[in-house]
Amino acid sequence: MEVSVLPKPRRCSFCGSEFPIGTGIMYVKDDGTILWFCASKCRKSSIKLGRDSRKVRWTEYYGKEGKGKA
Repeated sequence: MEVSVLPKPRRCSFCGSEFPIGTGIMYVKDDGTILWFCASKCRKSSIKLGRDSRKVRWTEYYGKEGKGKA
């Protein structure tokens, strides 16, 4: 008896939206941390521009207080 387990959709590390498997961008930092981004807009906002997702209105993390709560 085989059990089929479907992979869960990934969640963007910046905006928090879900995106399907097979799409998006995987970014590996020097310390081994893996970040998943749904679009280049999120990747550039996070890495290149250094924006805080809690201060950008179009993210799901907007207005969250603590860093651990996002």
